[in-house]
Amino acid sequence: MSLSVAIQMDHISTIDIGVDSTFMMAMEAQLRGYDLFHYVPAGLVFRNGELFAKAQPLEVRCEPGNHFTLGAEEILKLSNVDVVLMRQDPPFDMNYITATHLLEHIHPGTLVINNPAEVRNAPEKLFVTNFEGLLPATLITRDREAIQQFRAEYEDVIIKPLFGNGGADVFHITPGDENMGSLLEMFEQKYREPFIIQKYLPEVRQGDKRIILVDGEPIGAVSRIPVKGDARANFHAGGTANKTLLTHRELEICEQIGPALRERGLTFVGIDVIGDYLTEINVTSPTGIQEINRLDGIHIEQTLWNTIERLKL
Repeated sequence: MSLSVAIQMDHISTIDIGVDSTFMMAMEAQLRGYDLFHYVPAGLVFRNGELFAKAQPLEVRCEPGNHFTLGAEEILKLSNVDVVLMRQDPPFDMNYITATHLLEHIHPGTLVINNPAEVRNAPEKLFVTNFEGLLPATLITRDREAIQQFRAEYEDVIIKPLFGNGGADVFHITPGDENMGSLLEMFEQKYREPFIIQKYLPEVRQGDKRIILVDGEPIGAVSRIPVKGDARANFHAGGTANKTLLTHRELEICEQIGPALRERGLTFVGIDVIGDYLTEINVTSPTGIQEINRLDGIHIEQTLWNTIERLKL
């Protein structure tokens, strides 16, 4: 199948090709002979009912420091391409949300991965609350009294921003820690939204597992081990990748959420599991392809494009 593919992403010059999942998706698309275009979210132009992008033809190669070539900029009518990959990194802010509204004008005639309306409706730390029995003890609020009551009950807690990413502003508050008041002041000044507070899961020391699902089916996983002295296992926060297998509980979690992902057109998803609990469902620009490929000897990007081709038939 021959496809034209536009990739909406942060500028390709800024990525690390040794870990970037979007780069692997572009490489596989190029190997299949697809026509590739690159544009940044600020290049979207909606005019008189039509959505365009200031895009450039793209070639990619596995050469650090020389990993891409961009052609001359053109005004690309996005309804004329087959697939748009929405792959810019969060924060999941009004700019991100606006992009989902604009891309709705072309989907599903142009297949947007992931479905932009469902990306907007599935913030990573909120979407997970729709699945009963999968979350650890969780509180979402700005109310100080509710937060203090939750902490008094569970003692050892994590506090983090509701729309954060990459492990930024994630704090572990131990029972004797006296910094909760200062942290709440900082959060209140920095964020307008509620905060999320969860019971601390000591199993994170054995790994925060990232599981990749394609069209609702688990196809690979990696265990992210936090550095000593840090409660965050995110790769952005210095977590290291270890080979892993899916447990019976993790397969149960995937089986429970898989149908909802398929129904919503959330084709490429990364979930985070600590111990027996699901903590996040990442639908914006999931990562982990390269780490899992290296550890397991698989090619997740091939499975993903096989699925996209099937969805386009």
